[in-house]
Amino acid sequence: DCLEEVITIISMLSVNNSIFYRPKDKKVMADTAHQSFHSSFGDHFTLLNVYNQWVETDFNTQWCFENFIQHRSMMRARDVREQLDGLVDRVELNRSSNPNDHISIRKAITAGFFYHTAKLQKGGSYRTVKHSQSVHIHPSSALFDDLPRWVLYHELVFTSKEYMRQIIIINPEWLIEIAPHYYKKKDILDNSTKKLPKTAG
Repeated sequence: DCLEEVITIISMLSVNNSIFYRPKDKKVMADTAHQSFHSSFGDHFTLLNVYNQWVETDFNTQWCFENFIQHRSMMRARDVREQLDGLVDRVELNRSSNPNDHISIRKAITAGFFYHTAKLQKGGSYRTVKHSQSVHIHPSSALFDDLPRWVLYHELVFTSKEYMRQIIIINPEWLIEIAPHYYKKKDILDNSTKKLPKTAG
């Protein structure tokens, strides 16, 4: 249902950490510009919004400059997307686009990264589902202040803490539906009845 959107997201993830920049003397302006792309469903949709809006400008360099987006990284993402486009044609997949079908897009991402999941703990931190590793939402995430109960992350980065970078909100039932060989019911039932904090701390 959403092949075009998933290809775009995967292409953007391939350069994910170098899309946005924050000049020291214009941090507030950069943050404001970046927040305009944020999605309540998570960072994968933020990346999708950035790419789609760039396409609408006909891949304009000035637009990137005004929005504190690395033009070179966007060009790399476009190159990756063109390669994936070629693969889609080669294996004769049906092309489909539905940017508003957030559930199908999130399920597709979950199918690819099902082993990268974490659930909210008391105190506002997260624990990875399979390895019980303590992790946190990266401050640059669109979901940093939201603390959703279940998330899927693209990668972990360690600075002062172990941070999840590029996250989306998921439904834990999807894990059993998509990856029954990896998740069992007990994995998603643990702590699900306990009350959890609305905010950190």
